[in-house]
Amino acid sequence: MITAGIIAGFALGTLGVTAIIKKKDSVYANDIKQKNPMENKKVIFIGNAGDKENADGVRGHLEAIGDVEHKAGVYEKYIKRIVDIVISFWGLIILSPVYLGIAIAIKIDDPGPALFTQKRVGRNKQYFKLHKFRSMKMSTPHDIPTHMLDNPEQYITKVGRFVRRHSIDELPQVWDIFIGNMSIIGPRPALWNQDILIAEREKWGANNIKPGLTGWAQINGRDELEIPVKARLDGEYSEKLKIGGFKALLFDCRCFFGSIFSVARGEGVIEGGTGEMKKHAGKME
Repeated sequence: MITAGIIAGFALGTLGVTAIIKKKDSVYANDIKQKNPMENKKVIFIGNAGDKENADGVRGHLEAIGDVEHKAGVYEKYIKRIVDIVISFWGLIILSPVYLGIAIAIKIDDPGPALFTQKRVGRNKQYFKLHKFRSMKMSTPHDIPTHMLDNPEQYITKVGRFVRRHSIDELPQVWDIFIGNMSIIGPRPALWNQDILIAEREKWGANNIKPGLTGWAQINGRDELEIPVKARLDGEYSEKLKIGGFKALLFDCRCFFGSIFSVARGEGVIEGGTGEMKKHAGKME
């Protein structure tokens, strides 16, 4: 028992030091060009036909209209963070054989790196590097949401189809939780150029909290949801977090266990992404 405790303590210390070292790089601290000019700013979306089409398929841009005034409460700032550290630490340890097996399968299916990173939007719109298992071919365009690809099925590998269906591709984000860029529960992190989603979440205060591995929107439809609906659900979670205390903890537990059931049933995952089910329904009518 004592030996196990010493080993666990050594592992925690080693991972903790690694996280501190990697933290700056993970949020582009040493690369000013990659920093978000809208960080800590309230934003709105301004449509403009002259702008480049963003990841939501709309031409326009975000404009700042003020500063973010969100202040994290005791539950959000301390209790939730402690829970994140404990669960993510043990997740990294317990899942390490799974990580190895998946990485090998990915490389055999389609030679190349098993992991990849994407620039995503974190708390208060700070950009960070999100980690995922690669589920698509090396030839797939980078930083483009699945729903923006022409026939996304053609890019998904055999192993990728399985890991996406069961959300296994998201497992490397346990590290992003441990390092402090994400939480277990929260809005799913948007791509840096998903301006519509970011602007919609701004209306509900959902950009002010850490993004999560899973969340309230995830267990209420995930890819089936249109952006305004998804943003509203993320806002509902943000409001619950503000309440803090035992109610916030219970709601986090509800999201956590609800996600387990949703993943087990493979619900809400549609190749093509946000709102794709509605598009398919429209074609059938």
